[in-house]
Amino acid sequence: MARRASTGPNLSVIIGIAAFVIVAFIGARFLMKGTSQKIKGTTPLSVTEFLENGNSLRGNEYLVEGIVDQRFPRDSGQLVSLQINDSEEMIGIEVPSSFNHLNIERQQKLAIKVRFREGGVPVATQIERQ
Repeated sequence: MARRASTGPNLSVIIGIAAFVIVAFIGARFLMKGTSQKIKGTTPLSVTEFLENGNSLRGNEYLVEGIVDQRFPRDSGQLVSLQINDSEEMIGIEVPSSFNHLNIERQQKLAIKVRFREGGVPVATQIERQ
C-alpha cells in the first residue's frame, strides 16, 4: 500500500513559530525600555529656572528631553540645539567628544542627562535615543 503525501506544514509548528516571534519581540521591547529607565530617574530640568539663572544650577545633574533642532560640530565634540518637550524653548547642550560614536541627527528625539559646569553651560553626561 502506498503512502499519502503530506498536505503541507503542520499547523502547530506555524503557531509555535509565531508565538516565539511575538514573545521575542515583546522581550526585546521590554529590555530596551529598561535601559532608558536609568536616565529617567534623574530630575527633569526646569527650563524657566535655567533661563533665569543657569549658573545657579552648577554642579547639578538634570534630565533634558527633546528634539534636535541643529547640531554644530567642533574639534572637541559638538554643540546641540535641543527643542525641549512640551515647550517652545530651545537650549544649547555641549556634547563632549566621548560621544562621537553616536550619530546625532536633526529631528531625533533624545533624552540627555546633563551636568552644569561653570557659567551654567549644560554638558551631556549620558545620551539615549527615544
